[in-house]
Amino acid sequence: MTSATPSLAPSTATNEPSALAEITQETLALTGRLFVQLQRRPSTLVAGVLQPLIWLILFGALFANAPAGLLPGGMSYGRFLGAGVIVFTAFSAALNAGLPVMFDREFGFLNRLLVAPLRSRSSIVLASVLYITALSLVQSLAIMATAAALGYGWPGAAGLLLVLVTLLLLVFAVTALSLGLAFALPGHIELIAVIFVANLPLLFASTALAPLSFMPTWLGWLAALNPLTFAIEPIRAAYAGSVSLQAVVLEAPYGQLTAGVCLAILAGLALGLFLLIRPLLDRKLS
Repeated sequence: MTSATPSLAPSTATNEPSALAEITQETLALTGRLFVQLQRRPSTLVAGVLQPLIWLILFGALFANAPAGLLPGGMSYGRFLGAGVIVFTAFSAALNAGLPVMFDREFGFLNRLLVAPLRSRSSIVLASVLYITALSLVQSLAIMATAAALGYGWPGAAGLLLVLVTLLLLVFAVTALSLGLAFALPGHIELIAVIFVANLPLLFASTALAPLSFMPTWLGWLAALNPLTFAIEPIRAAYAGSVSLQAVVLEAPYGQLTAGVCLAILAGLALGLFLLIRPLLDRKLS
């Protein structure tokens, strides 16, 4: 009489972490490295807040006595300017996203990462995106708090959500552009030159400082096509208490745009830029 014995075959289950867990760990480690660099050089964060803060205080004071009804909806110039400065803060931070990657290229650290046993080299890009997104939001929230302290208002809960979504879409788009430039340009001098050339012209050719009705026709068309304008106007509407995606926020020369359309344009721009730089990243990180 034989008795059945239980199978003692080893289980095929493995204790190895999943691919997603490994990529997450690598991304967080590389992101933490960038924050350690920021902790050692906090001037990056301070300067990123200080410059737009000076704009907000000086320009707000300069036009504090502007005639009533000068701006759309009769809002004060300080509140009008606040949305532009918030967007400019996030835009400037995102435009600098490629600099850490460029310095890693020049100092040889990127080559060390490329020969390291990383589960996915996309974690290098994801770390830069997470870092610059967090930095941009912190700087923008600091400007929003300052604007509220100056009496320029604060969006409600729904308005704050609209502001954050708008900023995230803009930051993703500009970060993709900056990372692409970091791998395409030969060095940090060229990248800094592009940043300086692009920064202020894009600011002035938007509705950050003046409405479209104040601009000559050619500048109005440029401002109406500027991605910064698509971010500024929904945020300005949120500060005015209008958080509906169906609300018209931009009277462009080519037609009326709602907040939802502006967000869709920013989302399409972010997706398009990431798809555009993907072949470059695959080639440089291979």
